[in-house]
Amino acid sequence: MSDVRRFDQQNLIVLLFVQLSMVGILWLASHTSGVFLVPAIVGFSFLGLSNYALMHEACHSGLNGRSENTNWLMGTMAGWMFPVSFTFMNIAHRVHHSHNRTDNELFDYYYPHDNKLIKFSQWYSILIGIYPPIIPLGSLLMAIAPWVFWMKPWQTAKSSSIIFDRSLFPSLILQRIRLEVVCGILFWIILFTLLQLDFWSVLWLYLAFWFNWSTRQYVTHAFSERDVMNGAHNLRVSRVMAWVLLNGHWDLVHHNHPFARWQTLPELGRDSRAPISYWRQYFKQWLGPRPCPQVSPKAIEMEALKLFSRTTQ
Repeated sequence: MSDVRRFDQQNLIVLLFVQLSMVGILWLASHTSGVFLVPAIVGFSFLGLSNYALMHEACHSGLNGRSENTNWLMGTMAGWMFPVSFTFMNIAHRVHHSHNRTDNELFDYYYPHDNKLIKFSQWYSILIGIYPPIIPLGSLLMAIAPWVFWMKPWQTAKSSSIIFDRSLFPSLILQRIRLEVVCGILFWIILFTLLQLDFWSVLWLYLAFWFNWSTRQYVTHAFSERDVMNGAHNLRVSRVMAWVLLNGHWDLVHHNHPFARWQTLPELGRDSRAPISYWRQYFKQWLGPRPCPQVSPKAIEMEALKLFSRTTQ
């Protein structure tokens, strides 16, 4: 059996396990109370990390290397559990790869002319989980009123101007986003109806997940060198966390080999920069942004990175 087929089968099994487990915890939390809610909340927050890792893999056409349509369907399923339109997230992630460590994505450093209050507020909003709930709302707004993002406030801000570049959202892409959002809403209506989910229990689970995801979201990039391809860290984590993150802690390897599938990252890491302590890097973030020591690198065109091509690596 080829590696491509074997990885595809592994990814399908992992996706079904993660999604069914998350749905099971949603039901459990909605029909129990007291001490049982604690392990449910913790478990859901970490399964959510795996679900995001699966969606991220789909962004690089790696959930199914033999069929782009199957890869899109699996990525869309993972997107429903975030919840977000997969295509919306896919575009944002590809923008990240082309603009990594440029001024457009400079959250951990500030220039002398920057407003420190804004920079620190922006940074800590990421760390404490305020940012993630905005993502589903942004996905929904892009589906129903994309013209809002073409307005001046979005088009002049450094970070949003590159994500909401109008050229990235032609009519075909907007149609796909709308399809994913509508199907996602139907998915959640069915879940709430069939499983009799409790809204507040579901909200608590997602607040825990969003905090867990958000506080880790920038850890592999914070204070790394300002280079589009090399501006990331490899982190040292436990074997259990490596499985939870689907080797996402090898982020420098991932940026150097954006189409390498998650199963191959540790092997590729043998020729990469040695991993640094996850916890030292994590707590370093809480000290806040620092003065910028380097100039901005030049962004790489997404076409040059071939980020819209399917890979079979």
